[in-house]
Amino acid sequence: MGMEMKLQFKLSQQLVMTPQLVQAIRLLQLSRLELVEEIRKELDGNPLLADDSGESVSSKSRDASGTTSREAQDLDGRSNLTLERANSEHSDTDLAMRDTEKRVKEVDWEQFLENRQLQQAMPSQRGGFEELPPIEQNLTRNLSLQEHLLWQLQMSDFVENECRFAELVIGNLDERGYLDMSGGENPDGTKRPDLTLDDLANEADLNPEDAPEVLAMLQRFDPVGVAARDLSECLRIQAEVLGYDAIEMAIIKDHLHNVERRNFPAIAKALKISLEEVYEAVQEIQKLESVPARNFAEVDDKTIAITPDVYVIKDGDLWVVTDNDKGLQRLFINEGLAQRMLKDPKAKEFISEKLRSAQWLIRAIEQRRRTIIKVTECIVEKQKDFLERGVAYLKPMILRDVAESVGMHESTISRVTSNKYVHTPQGLFELKYFFNSSIHRVADEDIASESVKQAIKKIIAAEDKSNPLSDQAIVKILEDQDGIRIARRTVAKYREMLGILSSSKRKKMF
Repeated sequence: MGMEMKLQFKLSQQLVMTPQLVQAIRLLQLSRLELVEEIRKELDGNPLLADDSGESVSSKSRDASGTTSREAQDLDGRSNLTLERANSEHSDTDLAMRDTEKRVKEVDWEQFLENRQLQQAMPSQRGGFEELPPIEQNLTRNLSLQEHLLWQLQMSDFVENECRFAELVIGNLDERGYLDMSGGENPDGTKRPDLTLDDLANEADLNPEDAPEVLAMLQRFDPVGVAARDLSECLRIQAEVLGYDAIEMAIIKDHLHNVERRNFPAIAKALKISLEEVYEAVQEIQKLESVPARNFAEVDDKTIAITPDVYVIKDGDLWVVTDNDKGLQRLFINEGLAQRMLKDPKAKEFISEKLRSAQWLIRAIEQRRRTIIKVTECIVEKQKDFLERGVAYLKPMILRDVAESVGMHESTISRVTSNKYVHTPQGLFELKYFFNSSIHRVADEDIASESVKQAIKKIIAAEDKSNPLSDQAIVKILEDQDGIRIARRTVAKYREMLGILSSSKRKKMF
């Protein structure tokens, strides 16, 4: 079979993603903090970019180069119009300033400084850095669980191979403080075999027979119960340290599953004790810590501060959307530096590229701001009842509804609403919060699924804790009170999404 070369013409259409378009799309989906970091990187890498702190320099350079002559003429005109008034108003001020300057010149500054030095407190006998508080009192970052355990390990009397074994154990702790012995996955997706204490001991050159003893000593470090392999072991270690009695130890060892299901009669029957004794023992067990690393979390959800990207404010009968530019640097182009550098033939190509990059970045940031405001205005228009009355009046809405209103693609709306927050009279919400599926109501318009979740949460909060409502009972209440008709499994799904336990686990026996 012979081979030959041919020249053919083919007409086709394809979407070409220019670097500028890629940058605009990437900036659109960045959160506020990520955008601030991106701007900082661009300021460091592009000498033609200037932020708010560099505005004055840029303005001076523009005046010097003549690029803003019209602005300068307008400024001169305004200055001439107010010159006579300024002269009359400042005449008395000038006399006062000249009198002050005269008194300042008459001051003997050398004598003044000498007197100030004499007035300063004499240093104590211990000077220099010894007067400063210890460095531990000036730390601003809390220690992680691993750092806390390693500090205690350094204070212990472990030998070298025991220390290596303990370090391996500490390095294999999960975010809860439990010892994670899972082997993980290989690059091809296959599962590796789980680790054992013998594996860690062999890697640390420790006799495997000594590994359980070293682990037991490590588990009694602060917090007690750390490096446990399951919940039962974690609670058992704490109970032993605190001196719990035999009944409580037996419940921890063999009946935690009955405690979880609130099946206290089964515990009383198995241990041949009264139900009151079971209640008292379970009350003591509940005082133990099930998550040893709770107080060592690197991120505390209660202290996270979210800065909104936009504000929704009611002005009379109108809802106004304004962007939050506080904390965001306003970028400018240092035109004076650009014109001076462009005169250098060697730097012309470099400066031209940086100038284009700066212009595209400023345009992309401005386009991002306008797009977020446009999408938020559309959401506000569709969710006025929510802004006026609360979550119960949140209307069903999907990405397509906003995309059709603003003339954008659904993927663009998804990027705009991801990690963007809006401050409303009802609170601070992520823009994605307003997109909900619809739930049918018997004799009224459809309701948003988020409103149904809040209704379920309200019903459960008002229930009798000694006799909690089942999912089927919640279905009946929703239909009778609000006309919301949903299935029992939907209630169960929404309840799990809200982090609410089932009725059997919500029941309080004491």
